[in-house]
Amino acid sequence: MRTLRYLIEKEFKQIRRDRFLPRIIFMIPLLQLLILPFAANFEMRNINLGVIDLDHSVYSQRLIDKVLSSGYFRLTDVSSSYEEGLSAIEDDRADILLEIPADFEKNLSTLSISANAINGTKGGLGSAYLSSIIQSFNTEIGNIMSVPTGPTITSTYLYNPHLNYKNYMVPGIIVFLLSIIGGALSALNIVSEKEKGTIEQINVTPVPKVVFLLSKLIPFWVIGLVLLTLGSLIAWLVYGLAPVGSFATIYLFAAIYLIAFTGLGLTISAVSSTQSQAMFTAFFFLIIFALMSGLFTPINSMPEWAQKVTLFNPIRYFIDVMRMVYLKGSHFADLTHYFFIVCLFAIGFNALAIIAYRKR
Repeated sequence: MRTLRYLIEKEFKQIRRDRFLPRIIFMIPLLQLLILPFAANFEMRNINLGVIDLDHSVYSQRLIDKVLSSGYFRLTDVSSSYEEGLSAIEDDRADILLEIPADFEKNLSTLSISANAINGTKGGLGSAYLSSIIQSFNTEIGNIMSVPTGPTITSTYLYNPHLNYKNYMVPGIIVFLLSIIGGALSALNIVSEKEKGTIEQINVTPVPKVVFLLSKLIPFWVIGLVLLTLGSLIAWLVYGLAPVGSFATIYLFAAIYLIAFTGLGLTISAVSSTQSQAMFTAFFFLIIFALMSGLFTPINSMPEWAQKVTLFNPIRYFIDVMRMVYLKGSHFADLTHYFFIVCLFAIGFNALAIIAYRKR
């Protein structure tokens, strides 16, 4: 224990004396947490709307006003015919066309929606938004005219009632930032000592390699927990997001998860010859893990083979845990299977680090 304490003290001194590393550890992850939730946002706003109003009635104007007041659309083109409206789409002046027929007020006839589907996400979501607004308008008009409009549908959005995409993204981004600390930065640790030549001084000592690897793991484990605290504070101050569940559950999972991912980083560092080789290898795994973790797109929407591959992705499990604790208020009893899986990753990755590091 005394040897381990001295080695940990050495690691913290090296981190503190490095002019560049503390900035990477704290500034870059926190800046990403401030920027990414605004950039990685699948909500569609300011969709360019072209209108072909052949009715020019009170109802048609009321419908247009309702669409524009939703906040999703902005009127960028008004055409007198469908051909003119298509020209607006071809010239990128409009993303979606709403055609109101001449007998709309009299018969409440069918409306036509045409979307530019080059950007499939914008076209699909924009059409869905517009269809929902039109359905709401039909219900209002039906109530005014005492005309039955079919069954009334009431939607209740559980856990994220305002459909705020940042509430979905922020917990996942916090996990990704911890993965960078545990995986990428720890991957540079042992290999940097190889390049400096100081690793030989450790190798000729009777320090067991398990103790040596623990001295490399613990500093990044502590730094990761500090960053988790700062990230949770930013999520509360900037996004107004606080976990519905217990912080204790989050920290328990984070403690095991950081051990797992730091073990992966130390494995990469032990088998690498240069820092650039270790960095590229670490970011290769990080990018694959991030894209297949459900951070940006739901895992259920992936092909079946990709869903099976995600079972070997540790980021996937911790992101699920963070979102369940933050948004659903899940307790540890609801997450025990996730806990055992993360523990298996911790044991496996650190066993690989012990095997890969050789005192020679």
